[in-house]
Amino acid sequence: MKKLLSVLACSTILFAAPSMAKTVRLASDFTYPPFNYMDASGNPAGFDIEIADALCQEAKLECTWVSQSWDSLIPALMAHKSDVIMASMRITEERKKRVLFTDKYYQTPARFVANSEQKLVISKEGLKDKVIGVQTGTIHDRYVTDMFGDVADIKRYAGQDEVYIDMQNGRLDATFGNSDQLALAFLDKEIGEGFEFVGEAVTDKAYIGEGTALALRQKDKALAEKFNQAIEAIRANGTYDKIASKYFTFDIYGEEL
Repeated sequence: MKKLLSVLACSTILFAAPSMAKTVRLASDFTYPPFNYMDASGNPAGFDIEIADALCQEAKLECTWVSQSWDSLIPALMAHKSDVIMASMRITEERKKRVLFTDKYYQTPARFVANSEQKLVISKEGLKDKVIGVQTGTIHDRYVTDMFGDVADIKRYAGQDEVYIDMQNGRLDATFGNSDQLALAFLDKEIGEGFEFVGEAVTDKAYIGEGTALALRQKDKALAEKFNQAIEAIRANGTYDKIASKYFTFDIYGEEL
């Protein structure tokens, strides 16, 4: 990452317009593998991270990472503690009132996961008195709260990785999140043995949104456009697919839910 930032710094000096010459601070919570997390050396890693690095390189921007909790990402952006949120944040109408989203860089449905022996039914009756774990402040939190908060116990966590530990230890009956992340970070791992997807995929855009994008302050339209152009460019030149193939065996971009 440091080597890449050094290269990007040189590119910025040579090519960037004066208004874009400052370092762009990208914010993430780093609790969402394989999208964003800290590797064994304590460096940012994952699909989001590599896509962001590629976008910054394409846009000739000098970029650096800052770590913030998920529920503080938008407040910190508004307080100018970061410039861009790059943390698998879904585009929703509610969030559009506060931030400016770029074009999407991936799109997937959401699903429930539970122990296969439970034979859990996703309904008001089926989830009555059940404990559902979600990452706090996410669209998944809002969905289960709105749909089942009156019958189930919603337990909220700072990071999705904490949810998986409590799933394995039997403290939760179910979790709800992005289907791809649930599969790759839990079901396909030893920790997720004995668990499975239950119920139908949820694609309601009122909750699930219109895709996943970078988020900026409303006034930063020029910077957002630079990222939009970069997204289009890495999709066209093969960089996006090269990065995606390292993490996924399916089309993560998704044309439409």
